[in-house]
Amino acid sequence: MAYTWDTPERFADRREAGQMLGRQLKAYANRDDVVVLGLPRGGVPVAFEVAAALHAPLDVFVVRKLGFPGHAEFAMGAIASGGVRVMNEDIGAADMPSPDVIDRIARTESLELARREHAYRDGRPPVPIEGRVAILVDDGLATGSTMRAAVMAVRRLKPARIVVAVPVGAVEARDTLAALADEMVCLRTPEPFSAVGLWYAEFGQTTDEEVRELLAAGITVRADTPRAGGG
Repeated sequence: MAYTWDTPERFADRREAGQMLGRQLKAYANRDDVVVLGLPRGGVPVAFEVAAALHAPLDVFVVRKLGFPGHAEFAMGAIASGGVRVMNEDIGAADMPSPDVIDRIARTESLELARREHAYRDGRPPVPIEGRVAILVDDGLATGSTMRAAVMAVRRLKPARIVVAVPVGAVEARDTLAALADEMVCLRTPEPFSAVGLWYAEFGQTTDEEVRELLAAGITVRADTPRAGGG
């Protein structure tokens, strides 16, 4: 099921977007079977606010875009923890680089993925996902390839349910993710979409240090609220 709230207004920043997203996800508040997973880097400030609103544990789920040779900002696919690789289905086979080139780019991004997983958690183990509701959060969806990789990887960890939650996204990407996830929450689907950053008044780069600080703070931000059992 997909929920969308359409409005052309921009979010002030990622924190405001996360607070608004948290209110939309209030059905998952104060449960002991929920974990919020932020996609770095920009999804983590959004996820922090969602986790705080739900009184849920926060963790990071690392996914790396596979940039097109010569046009790194354009995603030809993405990889995620667990060896998952997702290619952009909108790119025809004739326009794709050779398998050797794709493999070379994927190996490079795999090294960065491993580095980030180690750096962000400061030695802390991942929050358990099996049997829980995993809420995957990013700051927006353009092609959706990064989030598709995340959903496929999280499925391998046997969650009870996967919820994809974003403040803003392209209609096509939202619909694709709605078919893959158990629930899709997207607050805004402006048209024309163009780029995620256009829908934020402030959209500065999130640093590795900010991700570490937010994850560390997420451990202590949860209030001692009585838990309702999951169901």
